[in-house]
Amino acid sequence: MSPIQQALSGTASDAATILATRRKAGIQGARLPLHLRPLDAEAALAIQALVSEQLGDKISAWKCGLPADGQPVLAPIYANTVCRSKPCVAWAHEGQVRVEPELAFVLARDLPPRALPYSVAEIDAAIGSTHLALELIDSRYSDPEQAGFIENLADGLLNQGLYLGPQVDAERALNIATATELAIRVSTETKETTQLQGRHPAGNPRAPLYWLSEFLRSRGQGLQAGQAIITGSYAGSFELPVAQDIAIQYGDLGELSVRFSAR
Repeated sequence: MSPIQQALSGTASDAATILATRRKAGIQGARLPLHLRPLDAEAALAIQALVSEQLGDKISAWKCGLPADGQPVLAPIYANTVCRSKPCVAWAHEGQVRVEPELAFVLARDLPPRALPYSVAEIDAAIGSTHLALELIDSRYSDPEQAGFIENLADGLLNQGLYLGPQVDAERALNIATATELAIRVSTETKETTQLQGRHPAGNPRAPLYWLSEFLRSRGQGLQAGQAIITGSYAGSFELPVAQDIAIQYGDLGELSVRFSAR
C-alpha cells in the first residue's frame, strides 16, 4: 500500500490519534497495531503531520539531523512544550527527565516555500540568534528501539520538547562547535558532576538546518521567524533529576542552568 493509499484509507489518521492521545497524556504504550504502522518515511511523515493537526498546537521549533541511511530526520516541536525559563515542566519517569545538549538556531526571518533553493548565505542571514539548548526526550512507545526508525519518525523522533537556554555569540559558537570537541560538564544541586567530551554529529552544527530548509522548501513548506531549530546532540542523551538546580557548561561557550518540574 502506498503512503497516499494508506492516508486515504484512514490508517494514518488512526495511527496519529493513538500517538497524539499518548503525547497529550504523557503515556507510553505498545507499538502501533500492525495494520497502522507506516511502511516508509513518507507514510511516517504523513502521520507526523496529522499528529500536529490533532494536537492543534503551534510549531515553535524543529529538530533535525542530516539524513540517516537516506531517511529524512526531522520532527516538529510544539509551543506548549518549549521552555525558556525555570522551572521547565516536562514529562518525567521515576523523577528523571532525559535530555540532549544542543545548540538552537532561532530564525529572525521567514524562509517560505519558493521555486528556487535557498543558498547557505541566505539561511545564515535568516538566523537571528544562537542559544544553548536541551532537547527534552520522551517516546510514546514503551520500547522505542523495538519500534525502529520509521515508527519513531511518525512519533516525532523521541522528542517531547525543548529548553531554550541563553544566547551565545553565533560566530564563536560555530567556530568552536565545528572545529573542536566541546566539553559538556553537568553539575547538579547534590554536587554530582559529570564530564562528557562532545562533538556535533554533523561536524558543522548548521548543516542539518541547511538540509531542513531545502527539504521543507521542496515539499511546499517553509520555516518561520521565531522558530528554533536544533540539529543534533553533542553528547548523546542522559537523565537529569527533577526538583534540582542543574548547571550545564558547554565548553567555553557558556553555561545553561535549568530546573525541571514533573508535568
